[in-house]
Parts: sequence; C-alpha cells; structure tokens
Amino acid sequence: MRDLFIEIAGNIRRNKMRTCLTGFAVSWGIFMLIVLLGAGNGLMNAFLRDAQDVSVNTMQIGGNRTSKPYDGLKEGRRIRLDAGDVDLLRGEAFADVIDDVSPTVSASASVVLSDKYFSTTLQGDYPERVEMDGIRLLHGRFVNSRDIRQKRKIIVLPSSKAEQLVHGATPISSLVGRDVKVGNFIFKVAGIYKADASDNESYCYVPFTTLKSIYLKGEYVDDITFSFHGIKNIEEGEAFESRLRAAVNSRHRASPTDLGAIWVWNRFVQSIQMDNGMSILNKALWIVGLFTLLSGIVGVSNIMLISVRERTHEFGIRKAIGAKPSKIMSLIISESVVVTTVFGYIGMVAGMLACEVLDKTVGQSSLDVMGETISFLKNISVGLDVALEATVLLIIAGTIAGLIPARKAAKVRPIEALRAE
Repeated sequence: MRDLFIEIAGNIRRNKMRTCLTGFAVSWGIFMLIVLLGAGNGLMNAFLRDAQDVSVNTMQIGGNRTSKPYDGLKEGRRIRLDAGDVDLLRGEAFADVIDDVSPTVSASASVVLSDKYFSTTLQGDYPERVEMDGIRLLHGRFVNSRDIRQKRKIIVLPSSKAEQLVHGATPISSLVGRDVKVGNFIFKVAGIYKADASDNESYCYVPFTTLKSIYLKGEYVDDITFSFHGIKNIEEGEAFESRLRAAVNSRHRASPTDLGAIWVWNRFVQSIQMDNGMSILNKALWIVGLFTLLSGIVGVSNIMLISVRERTHEFGIRKAIGAKPSKIMSLIISESVVVTTVFGYIGMVAGMLACEVLDKTVGQSSLDVMGETISFLKNISVGLDVALEATVLLIIAGTIAGLIPARKAAKVRPIEALRAE
C-alpha cells in the first residue's frame, strides 16, 4: 500500500500543473455543492424559525361570504361566526378530533401610560392561545382561567409596544403590575411577550370575556382557533376540513360544499406542504450541485486518459514482467480516487468556511418590511450527515472517473506497448 501511494505521489509531482487544474474543478464542484446546501438550509431555517414553538395541530376558521345560492338565499351573503359555532366545536359532534377551542374577538384602542401611548388592536382570547400560537412570554404571565371567569381587566403587551411606554433605559419588565389606560378603562399589565410565529406583534391580549363585556360584542366572534388530534396526513386533514366546513355552513344556511362561506386556515396541512416544498428545494440544490461537481469528475477522467496514453510504454513493460491487469487497474483507479478525494476535501472545507462567513455576514442581516423584521437566511450551515454523504460521493466519483482509463490501461498489449514512443 505504501509503494502504491509513493508511485501515485510521484506521478502527480511529474504533472503538477495538470493535476492542480483538474483538482481545482473538483474542488469548485464540491465547494458549490456545500455552499448551495448551506444556503438552502439557511433559507429553510429562516422560514421555520418562528414556527418552531407553534402547535402544528391547529386550525382557524372565520366568517366570509357565500359563493353560491342555497336554501332560497342568494350568494354573497355575509357569514358571521357566533357563540353557537363555538359550542358546536366544543360539543359531541367533534369530540373525537377537537381538543381545545379558543374564540377571538378584537377591538381598536389606545394604550396610555403618563405621557407615553400607542395605538393597537386588542385581542380577546383564552389561555389556550399561548400554546396554539407559540406566544413567548418575556415577563409576567398570560391570560388565565380566573381572568376569564372574573372578567378581569388585565392586558398582555407585545415587547415592541411596551418599549414605547418606558423612558430611556428603563426595562420593560417594570411595566408588569402597573396600571395603563386602555381606551376609557384602566387595565393592569399582566405580562409582556415577544413577537410570535403568527405575526401578532401588534396585538395586545386581554381576557375574551372582558373584551366582549366592555365593547358589547354580543354573541359574534371574529374567528375560532382550535387544536385537534388523530389526523395523520393531508388526505385526513382535508377530509376533516370538509366535514367541519359542512357543519358550520349548515348552521348558517349555507351550502355544505360552499368553499367561500367560511375561510379555513389549516396549519397541519400547511406544515406538510411546507415540508414537501423544502424537500423539493433540497433535492433541487443537490441536483444543481452534483451537475457542478460532474464537470470536475469529467476533468479527472480526461486527465487519467491522458496519463494512460503517456504511460503506455510503462504499462507494457509492467505486463511483460508479469503485472496482472487488475494491478494496473487498481493503480489508475487509486490515483483517480486520491486526486478526487484530496481536492474534494479541500473544496468541502472551503465550502464549510464559506458557510460560516455567510452566516456571520448575510445571515445576520434583515429587512424591515411594513414594520416587520424579515431575515431571509438563518444559521447557514451543513451538518455532519452532509459531510459523510460528500465523503461517499467523492469516493464513488473518483472510482467512476478512473474506471474507463483503468480498463483502457489494463487492455494494453505488451508487444504493442513496447513499440510505443
């Protein structure tokens, strides 16, 4: 084995420029593959960064307008959800699937503290909203069941709005427990939360019953969110969605098949579709990277063919003194694997370093769109599994690149090779 590597090293030294140029093509190919995969992971992480704490098994529905006539009523009729819809979802009809139900009502108001204030949307909710929307509390607490029962005037502020109520370096945590004026009423700040995955940065949460009572919302609700269990795939999710739509539509004298009467946001189906989309993106990046790598592999194969032609006389002497074709094949293939693997690892290390640089630069940048901070790339990196896959890929590629030249070298006839110049 030692003699084999010494011979390979000697041949590479005799053709330094040619070997380096060919090796550069291999390095560039694996470099681009690693960078593309790292950027793809960064894009996926950016999409999923806010969804990691959100309950996937949730669905939200809201009223809309009918899209077809039904039961003697014309199309275009407005549907408004009410307490009866909440009871329907909490009742026996959906007890086999639905767990927690959280209706929502909202109203606009100004929040004032001394000489500081901001305008916002109050959202009346239940305690279950925390897990459903992945709300991350920074200080204090969220709405609890006692707040609901006693219709307490408590409020949970978003961190960005809370900063508008304090002076200078005063921490926003000092707001917890203080009274603020909300519209014409005094509320106590119960907690402060960080922006959640549903982009609820501008919402101030209050107990559902409190908001309904103060703003005289009656029986109507803006939307209903609920968690569910037992649905395992898109087909089951869509079947349940149709069942739900039919039941709610029937309550409001709308066609059970009317897709316009209510809107439905199914996070479970959306999550699966996003996973499928990410899988397609990942495969596309692999394909682009592999085609880039292929150009380097073709270069290795070409240089080995040239090497075989130049060493025809040498191979003839080897076979004349008893060298077997398998020995000559193993020499050529080994040289191909060594060139491909060494330069491939150089490209892989360079690609990983490039991912680190991109993560520290591009990965830290963001864009402010309509008050929302958006990052397009997050945690640009590749995992150990990709490195292992790249290792196997390099060995296979090197073997394939050297196979054709090796077979040609093994077929050299000693008598013809000895005549070669």
